[in-house]
Amino acid sequence: MSSFEDADTEETVTCLKVTVYHPGQMQSGIFQSIRFYNREKLPSSEMVKFGRNSNICHYTFQDKQASRIQFSLQLFKKFDSSVLSFEIKNMSKKTNLIVDSKELGYLNKMDLPHKCMVRFGNYQFLIEKDDGESLEVFEILFIMSPRSLVQENWQAQKPIPEHTSVSSCSTQSTYPTEMDENEL
Repeated sequence: MSSFEDADTEETVTCLKVTVYHPGQMQSGIFQSIRFYNREKLPSSEMVKFGRNSNICHYTFQDKQASRIQFSLQLFKKFDSSVLSFEIKNMSKKTNLIVDSKELGYLNKMDLPHKCMVRFGNYQFLIEKDDGESLEVFEILFIMSPRSLVQENWQAQKPIPEHTSVSSCSTQSTYPTEMDENEL
């Protein structure tokens, strides 16, 4: 047998691609402690904290407007799934965290969607998850956007129907439903 046949099968790794924007990012060096365009491997058991306190947070913001610990990401695996998921928790007592259109108060948490916009103050983060097989590690890749992500007309993963008529008083789901052309 050759060493190629004996080699372990390489697992793919879950990766969070985080595109960041802040209007003062070029002048004030808010993101100077973050290494952009570099995949960083982290143990899956680690809670990743973001904020201004470099003694506690893995990723720090050089900004007094940010909380010491702004928010955290924690990896987990659902009971009926082999895919790793993340939850996001607001750790700031003074600022709510907005995930897509949901507002999280202090210590509120939720499952992080596959693709979402996270905002607080002037900070904008477009977070996209690429699934992997490894249960031991995950990766984070940071990308700096030269312009506002909100102005890019980014929207959550809700499809936009071609024809829609939703009553503002409707008690039914406001999510669009797919319909056949003959049903119009």
